[in-house]
Amino acid sequence: MSALSAGALAVVGLTASGAAAAPTPYTAGKHAAKVCSATTAAHTAVCDAIKLVNDKGVAPASTTPPSTGLTPSGLRDAYKLNGLSAGGRTVAIVDAYGYPNLERDLGVYRSQFGLSACTTANGCLRIIDQNGGTSLPRFNVGWAGEQALDVDAVSAAAPDAKIVVVQAKSASFADLGTAVVTASKQPGVVAISNSYGGGDASDATYGSYYNHPGIAVTASTGDNGYQGGSYPASSSYTTAVGGTSLVAASNSRGWSESVWSGAGSGCSSYNTALSAAASFDTGCSKRAMADVSAASDPSKGGMAIYYPTSKTTSTWAQFGGTSEAAPIIAAVYALSGNTAGYANALPYANPGSLFDVTSGSNGSCPTTQWCNARTGWDGPTGLGTPNGAGAF
Repeated sequence: MSALSAGALAVVGLTASGAAAAPTPYTAGKHAAKVCSATTAAHTAVCDAIKLVNDKGVAPASTTPPSTGLTPSGLRDAYKLNGLSAGGRTVAIVDAYGYPNLERDLGVYRSQFGLSACTTANGCLRIIDQNGGTSLPRFNVGWAGEQALDVDAVSAAAPDAKIVVVQAKSASFADLGTAVVTASKQPGVVAISNSYGGGDASDATYGSYYNHPGIAVTASTGDNGYQGGSYPASSSYTTAVGGTSLVAASNSRGWSESVWSGAGSGCSSYNTALSAAASFDTGCSKRAMADVSAASDPSKGGMAIYYPTSKTTSTWAQFGGTSEAAPIIAAVYALSGNTAGYANALPYANPGSLFDVTSGSNGSCPTTQWCNARTGWDGPTGLGTPNGAGAF
């Protein structure tokens, strides 16, 4: 995606020395910057969160949410989630590294938007290490920003869901996968959100980490447009979640969606196609992504979130990326309460309960539906976005 200055703006709002940059007002040329540093290491993931910054590469400190950011009430209205309840069910969030002020910052977010408190004391929130213990890993500002987006997105979509955050000690596929297995064993967990990805990889090597029938395991398809598989979204065991641009509109729904140009899509070179998708003309001989989608464009549907700029300080900004979409969809699974069998098959049995996204593109591709929206399934948005929880 050309608007992303990958890696170079990984720690936006800090100077090269690590000191806090002076607040700078937004100016013309606002664009998106990746939150996590790029990696060239094999079998290692990068988080898929991105945020709006100004033309100086800075997201200015703010004591109030950006007025252009998607709010919980806006998100629930767009996806017709009002009136639905998670009924005490738990969404697990798997990310790498630590975030000491997660509970404090989540409290600021929920209070700002009138959501009930979600704390460790009241049993709504738990934070554990990849083995289920309390030896939490070291702080990493990029991945902590990812965690802030994830817990805020789940809170927005399903305010009464419980949340357990499982922090892997590194971003290796092995450590993140271990954290997913730990998440699957936590009481009440019905969905596990994974807002990260690496290159395409084989379920023969890593699939056991994500193979949890009866639990919806969601995974972001990535933020770099059409480029092929991204693991774990390219796993046959996950629900691959693509991205849209979401804007208010004067239509019966009140909202309009198109493909977000950064939404990842493509075919896995390794993993088995979903049998549930056999009649949907994916054009892929193996696993096709995405299955479904949600808001991801940081400037059109990006969420207002409260996130850390250092180990001690936090502020408001506007975040997007398919990292926004994966926890939203995990929360919708929690609202549905229906995750029997392999949850990625459910939308294919109920496509009429989704908003079909039929316009936009995320690049150039040899098979039109891999990168271009159309009626029915397409790569960037899958079958579409939630219209209530009926498809899940």
